[in-house]
Amino acid sequence: MAHMTSRALTVGFDLDMTLIDSRPGIHACYQALSARTGTYIDADLAITRLGPPLADELVHWFPAEQVEAMADVYREMYPTHAIAPTPAMAGAREAIAAVRAAGGRAIVVTAKYEPNAKLHLSHLGIDADAVIGGLWAEGKAEALREYGSGVYVGDHTGDVRGARSANALSVAVATGPCDADELRAAGADVVLKDLTKFPGWLAGHRGALR
Repeated sequence: MAHMTSRALTVGFDLDMTLIDSRPGIHACYQALSARTGTYIDADLAITRLGPPLADELVHWFPAEQVEAMADVYREMYPTHAIAPTPAMAGAREAIAAVRAAGGRAIVVTAKYEPNAKLHLSHLGIDADAVIGGLWAEGKAEALREYGSGVYVGDHTGDVRGARSANALSVAVATGPCDADELRAAGADVVLKDLTKFPGWLAGHRGALR
């Protein structure tokens, strides 16, 4: 059994509002779902609370018994409406490059439906070592433990909970719905303004481990 200190660096990243600004794409997809179903959805409001699973949002607009079916419709429409308008967050590519430059692996752990998460990354030319979808909050710890992630980077208090459940260092970026104070209060070990600050933080972190 190798000692913990010799374990290769593996950094997990959340997707929505951490690596990608998914608001324009998700907004377009909710508008399309609304048009298709004839059900009012406040897309402007929905994109202010990204992070939790899709069902948590749909239950605001559809009767509970329809949520599962509507989630399937949304996921099926998603590639058409949501991939092209969605840009990478500032510093996303550089953050992953910094992990690789340090000899590490970068994985993506997200609540998003995994095939659609992979479409976003390939569209943007962001190459992760693994993409694991369908996991939220403490559930993210399952993948973080499986891949031996010592660090998890996310924008939501749910991401902080996932990191802590996996005994990983929680690095939070204040680029999503939760501000720096909320992220700190949730127990984030490190709070960065955005991912452009990540390579510098990682270099210092690795220096401190040596």
